[in-house]
Amino acid sequence: MKARMIVLFGFLLTCCDPKEVDSPQDPAKPAVVRTAVAFPNLTFRRPVDLQQPADNTNRLFVAEQEGIISVFQRSPDAAVKKTFMDITARVDDTGNEMGLLGLAFHPNYKSNGFFYVNYTASSPRRTIVSRFKVSTDPDRADDASETVILTFDQPYSNHNGGQLAFGPDGFLYIAIGDGGSGGDPQNNGQERATLLGSIARIDVNTTGAGANYGIPADNPFRGNTAGYREEIFAYGMRNPWRMSFDAATGQLWTGDVGQNAYEEIDIIEKGGNYGWRLMEGKHCYTNNCNQTGLKLPVWDYSRSEGVSITGGFVYRGKLLPSLKGKYIYADYGSQKIWSLDFTDLNAPLNSELTVASFPIASFGVDADSELYICGFDGKIHRLEEVD
Repeated sequence: MKARMIVLFGFLLTCCDPKEVDSPQDPAKPAVVRTAVAFPNLTFRRPVDLQQPADNTNRLFVAEQEGIISVFQRSPDAAVKKTFMDITARVDDTGNEMGLLGLAFHPNYKSNGFFYVNYTASSPRRTIVSRFKVSTDPDRADDASETVILTFDQPYSNHNGGQLAFGPDGFLYIAIGDGGSGGDPQNNGQERATLLGSIARIDVNTTGAGANYGIPADNPFRGNTAGYREEIFAYGMRNPWRMSFDAATGQLWTGDVGQNAYEEIDIIEKGGNYGWRLMEGKHCYTNNCNQTGLKLPVWDYSRSEGVSITGGFVYRGKLLPSLKGKYIYADYGSQKIWSLDFTDLNAPLNSELTVASFPIASFGVDADSELYICGFDGKIHRLEEVD
């Protein structure tokens, strides 16, 4: 079969017949599950992130790729959304994977009004992580309050990562892709002198060395003399598209988009090398594939199941009891949604829950740990069990 080019939100890939087929296990499904539109009266343009700050206002915020953040009341009858922030003039979303890609509210947002965004800009093409502040109107940000926290150049338009998340330690974690193209031509995944291909961790509550952030004392490469970026928490990533912390255990889960054969799920550990471009999933990508010291995925799947993983959440809500404690994730291309039971990490069990009728760009959770799905049909969806 001739190779064919497919452009998906998570990456640009050359799709070909995989040499190996490694289909997920599919034990008896925990329940019959389907998707349902969570807010039928609201529509969004390419929603890529959904967040609810801990401010007791029962509002949800949705980041739209072009550079808009919308806010609305968390109610299935919500009929009005407001523009919380519009930075479309600053955002370059000309590339399929470029734009406003991540949103995170400071743990003390209720008192300090700070929130953080990750977006791509032009001239030069680069990633910007910035802090903004809410205005005197709680439904409107102060667009002029931008403080650039971190910026770095992007050699290509794809593989920008983009997720932001505050960990239980209070530090800000940043998912960063390998810089793009195909096959990581600059070997950024294994080059710790660059932030590309890493999960970074910074302290936004301090400053240091001329930067608007500090380096946590226990970051694995802090104080190194080899020229490694001290912000790096873990490396060897290709395009970590969506990461999340398990609210119960504090583990950091990441879906890392594959090259042309395998998609993978990783539990991120401090200082871990997750293998790219030596490895793609649990399989060698390069001829010189020394796996010594590498962190292998918790799970991977082949092109028979999907072509671009969308990382999700370990479900800790109450509305879907059969999914409690399982990692819920999806594939943007095949639109399949799975649950991963990782009770035994040496033998996790993967179950297909349903196949959506829309491309799945992202997941989000509300203050009650209930799960939402950002669809590129312009809707926010949820999962529901079928009687």
